[in-house]
This record gives sequence, structure tokens and C-alpha cells, in this order.
Amino acid sequence: MEACNAVEREVDKVLLKFGAINEHAETVLRDLINHIESLKKEFEEAPPDHELTPGQAQVLKDTMKKVRETAHHLATEHRELHSTVSKVGKAIDRNFNADFGSTSREDVFSGAEKSHILNQVICQHFYRHGMLDIAAELAAVSTQLFGQTAHPGNITVLMTICYVMLYICPHAMFEDVSILSLDIQRLCMRIDVCQQCPELWTGFYNSIPNSWECEAGMKTEEGTKEPFTELNYILDCLKQRNLEPALAWAKNHREALLAQNSSLEFKLHRLHFIRLVQQGPSKQTEAIMYARQNLTQYVGRHGKEVQALMGTLLYLPNGIQSSPYSHLLDPTLWLDIHDVFTREACTLLGLSVDSPLSVCINAGCTALPTLLNIKQVMQQRQVTGVWNGKDELPIEIDLGKQSRYHSVFACPILRQQSTENNPPMKLVCGHVISRDALNKLTNANKLKCPYCPVEQNPEDARLIYF
Repeated sequence: MEACNAVEREVDKVLLKFGAINEHAETVLRDLINHIESLKKEFEEAPPDHELTPGQAQVLKDTMKKVRETAHHLATEHRELHSTVSKVGKAIDRNFNADFGSTSREDVFSGAEKSHILNQVICQHFYRHGMLDIAAELAAVSTQLFGQTAHPGNITVLMTICYVMLYICPHAMFEDVSILSLDIQRLCMRIDVCQQCPELWTGFYNSIPNSWECEAGMKTEEGTKEPFTELNYILDCLKQRNLEPALAWAKNHREALLAQNSSLEFKLHRLHFIRLVQQGPSKQTEAIMYARQNLTQYVGRHGKEVQALMGTLLYLPNGIQSSPYSHLLDPTLWLDIHDVFTREACTLLGLSVDSPLSVCINAGCTALPTLLNIKQVMQQRQVTGVWNGKDELPIEIDLGKQSRYHSVFACPILRQQSTENNPPMKLVCGHVISRDALNKLTNANKLKCPYCPVEQNPEDARLIYF
């Protein structure tokens, strides 16, 4: 926190100086402009054949000199700002650690499977946030680069281009990046042959946009993009207070929403009714008809809220702004419907409310200060061996309740938390221990449960998920 305060003090100094210079510049320029306009008016009122007197000529010279001096003075003040701004950067470098390599592991994203998962997460993030144009742009740029840089010996460049194209395809990618490298080599052989003949090369280059996607298995599936495209369109409409697309979507998915006990459709109808009431007595009949058609079905579940909506009709002549129902005009209701729609739609599609990439980055940013501090303490006390690079940290880091998605199993035998390499195993008797404990307790293909007298075959143990 002290580091943030130190940088904030430098930023405040810069803002204060900016404000002072702007205020001074506005005053000087305003006076100068007024003086020039008065001279201009004086000359315009003079007769057409009037010649400048020596006094007027001197005034013009003095004015021009003052303009040059003012411009020079303002430019000097602006240059002096550079040193003040640079102090902010120095304060950031001085108070914040820019080297995070000590807290990272080089093998985290190594391997084809992990790279595949990472590419899927990044691409899904683009889709969830409606950045479909980025995917199209990446495809166009990567195809252009492929045509410009393709060479049989330039495998590295081609691999880089392939990884760029991987970012745009969440589900239509290779199962293994090694297969991709084989396809690259095959394409390079084709390029080598085509380069011997200009006609073949021209035909091959023109076919790159289609054949490359089909051959590499990278063609983006429209079915994958469609749900995200629709949801982002509806969210944009809600931001503009257009309820029609959201109401149509809720009506089409009414049964599924009711199955998960959702109130989304009612809240959308409530907002539509409130908009009609806000328009005054002229919309009273239309509001009543809308309530009869769309709100009667919710009397059982939302009876009190429907009564409150009907009560607003009594205050239409004078407006509901000063009525007991003025809380229905709260702008936060529109923010709430945006969050409710996102949550319900993601649940319906089997997605998490937040992007997995956002969750990972937020968790990393939360844990990073603690990791840097513990790493520094370990280096000072020369106990770096405590952090042995396994799938566990030397201390517990609380990421908050919002980052708790499932229970964590701790083996009662070894007193260790389960990991991907040491998952929990359910025994025949129903007790659960870790896989490492299972292996240590096994003797001659027999296992006796440490909590009950049941003797069993260790192969009968089953992997369980929380």
C-alpha cells in the first residue's frame, strides 16, 4: 500500500502542475486574444485609404513581439512538464517489482495439451466479450503473413503464424500441436515444389485462405460463435435500454429458465411496464393491457411486486417520482437486469458467469503480492528450498469467497491436499484417501482400510471428483 501511496503522491504533483499551467495559459491567451481582437476592430473601423501612424505601427510590433514571447514561454513551461512526468515512471520503477520471474514456473504452459487449453481459453474470452472482429482480423493477417514469409526452412515463422490462428478457433483446433508441425512440413514441401513453377505458385498462394484453414483443421465453426454473438447483441441492447431482444430470448427459453427457478423474464416485463408508466396518463390503458397479458402469470411467485406495479397506476396524474413507488425508477434496476441476464444465460449454456481467462488473471493479480513477499523473505533467510516447485505453495493465499468454486480434499492419512497427480480415491468401503496413501498402504495387492476392517483390492478404488 505504501508503494501505491508513493506513486500517487507523484501523480498528484503532476496533476497539480498541469492544472496550474493550464490555468496560466488560458489567462495569458485570453488576454492576448482580446488585445488582438481590439486592434483588429480598430483597424476595421478606419477609412479604406488610412495609413498606419508611427504609434499604430509600434503597437503592432509590440503585439507581434508579445505573441512570440508568449508562445516561447508556454513552450518552455510545457518542456518543464516532461521532467515532472518522468518522475512518475521512476517512482513506479522504484516502488514496484517489475521482475515476476521468481514467482513463475517455466513448465506451466509447456506441452501440446496445455497449449491447446490455453488457446481455447483465450479464444473463448474473445467470443464471450463479442470480439469476433478480432478473430477475423487475426485470420486475415496471419494468412497474409503466411504468403509473405512461407519458406521451406522457416519453420519457426510458420509455427508462430499457426499459433496466432489457433487463438481464433476454440473447438476446431488440432488435438496435438505435433500434428500441426507435420502439416507445416508437408506445406513447406508443397511450397518448395510450387516455387519452381510461377503458375503453380500463383495458384497455391491464391488458395491459401481456404485450403490452409481446411487442411489445418482451423476453420472457425459458426455454431460455436452463434451463442456468444446473440448474447453480446442482447447485452448491447440492454445497455441502450432496448428490452425487445432480451424478451424474445427469454420467451424462447422459458421452460429452461423456469426449470432453474429464474426470475429473468418477470424482471424484463417489470422494466417494460415501468417504462410505460413513466410516460404518464397517455399510456395508462396500454400499461394495463400489457400487465394483463404478461404479468398475471407471475402473481403466484411475485405477488407483492406485481401489487406494487399496479399501485403505480394510482399516481399517474401527478407522476410516480414523488410516490411511494419511486424506487421503481431507480437506474440500478437496469444494471441489475444486465447482470441477471448474463448469469442466467451463462447458466443455461453451461458456462461460468465470468470468463475463465478473467478469473485466472484476477486470481494471479491477487496472489502476486503475497508470492513476491514470501519469495523475498525466503531469499533473505536462505530457505528457498521450501518452495520446491511442486503443485503447492509454502503458504496459504486467500483469494476471497468469490474465487471458491469447489471443495478441497485433504488426505487424512498423509495430511496433504489432493492435486492433479495425487487425486482422491474412493475405496470399496466408502472411505476416501489420496492415491499416494493408497499406494503406500497396499501390500501384496491387498489393501486394508485404515478406518474400518474391510480388506479389498486396491484396483477396485475409484477416482472421485468434488
